[in-house]
Amino acid sequence: MLVMKFGGTSVADAGRIAEVVRIVKRELEQDSKIAIVVSAMSGVTNTLLDCAQLAAAGRYTEAEASCKELLRRHRITVLELIKDAIRCEELLKAVEDIIDKGCVRLCYGIHILGEASPRALDAIASVGERLSARIVAAAMQEVGLDAEAVDATELIVTDDNFTDATVQMSQTIEKTRSRLLPMLEQGKIPVITGFIGATSEGITTTLGRGGSDYSGGIIGCCLKADAVWIWTDVDGVMTADPALVPNAKTLPEISYSEAAELSYYGAKVLHPKTILPLLTDSIPLTIKNSFRPDLPGTLITACPNYTGKDIKAITAIKNVSLVTISGRGMMGVPGIAAKTFSAVASQNVNVLMISQSSSENNICFVISSSEVERTCNALRRALEVEFHHKHVEEISVQNDIAIIAVVGERMKGTPGIAARIFGAVGRSGSNVIAIAQGSSEINISFVINKQDVPRTVAAIHDEFELGL
Repeated sequence: MLVMKFGGTSVADAGRIAEVVRIVKRELEQDSKIAIVVSAMSGVTNTLLDCAQLAAAGRYTEAEASCKELLRRHRITVLELIKDAIRCEELLKAVEDIIDKGCVRLCYGIHILGEASPRALDAIASVGERLSARIVAAAMQEVGLDAEAVDATELIVTDDNFTDATVQMSQTIEKTRSRLLPMLEQGKIPVITGFIGATSEGITTTLGRGGSDYSGGIIGCCLKADAVWIWTDVDGVMTADPALVPNAKTLPEISYSEAAELSYYGAKVLHPKTILPLLTDSIPLTIKNSFRPDLPGTLITACPNYTGKDIKAITAIKNVSLVTISGRGMMGVPGIAAKTFSAVASQNVNVLMISQSSSENNICFVISSSEVERTCNALRRALEVEFHHKHVEEISVQNDIAIIAVVGERMKGTPGIAARIFGAVGRSGSNVIAIAQGSSEINISFVINKQDVPRTVAAIHDEFELGL
């Protein structure tokens, strides 16, 4: 049993979808049971959300024009792929209906209300996957494969935290197995919408941007798949961003923990939550390139083979800011950290890194730059008493920074790794602003100025000879 997820670039147009069909046909020779998860065609989700924002801003005519352009793009794809007249006519009608109800009419409602609620945004954002699943399934039917589009709203049960919903796994497992196992036993190929789910009441939700990878992991877990493959437009997980380090290499194998750290700290090849559903049954995950399907990709398992390198990869997160809470009166005053992070949590803000001086004179943490203003406002309210008593004196923000994360499971217990990392950073001429390391020792993270990222990453990459 194999679950394969295809990303937006892999289903971007008729040519790419035809390649998806060829890949599926080839893999059917090895495995008789395959489930497919698909993203929206490349760029479609962004366009849909832009339509919603245009409508909310009173620019409905522009939103409607964008919806019509989406219809045109999907019509062209259908006409290029589907030659059977009846199948083509039915699919074109379905495409038009989905865009009319899910985009045009919803945008008009948003225009009338003057705002786009999270629930409305999820409804609109789901349109891209609903379209691509039907087109991919029809393309498979065109070559004789018994495929059927399945909306994940029938499978994945979530809470009502719209735009970033949490999956209710026990209910999801029950519904997914009930819906998909009979199909698979009959030799059908389910083509499932990624990225979306539904509340127990049936209201459409989404799993956060990039959540189609996560959908693949969820379906793999529910079906107890032998393997999950994520098809994307890169050869696998790399030792560094090749745009920063030209001699970066594709890693043949990494561990679940290493993959989780790398995806959390900026590696775009995988959604951070993808691995979570696979851990219980140790289901292997492979990242493969649909543009070069014969390459082996990167295998992610519980116990990968040792490559001889203590460091596996270096990654970076930009567009972040360092928030520092400082005050000479903070030392020995209980509760300041608790109030700080309760305030941050109240804004639903994700903290990427935390560091605190041993003197307790300051606490600093890194968050997305887009979330700084509301976070600082929440902190000032939460720490009003501490400001009054001079325990806290200042909340400062440093922009134009980046987090560098150096990841490797064999770093743990190996003396001298940190010295080599920061020796390389020093030789590159970069200044370290803050440092954090978890007790697992699988990741050392530090903050530097954003402009220093290319030479810092390259220096560490060279120090550990990751390009060899």
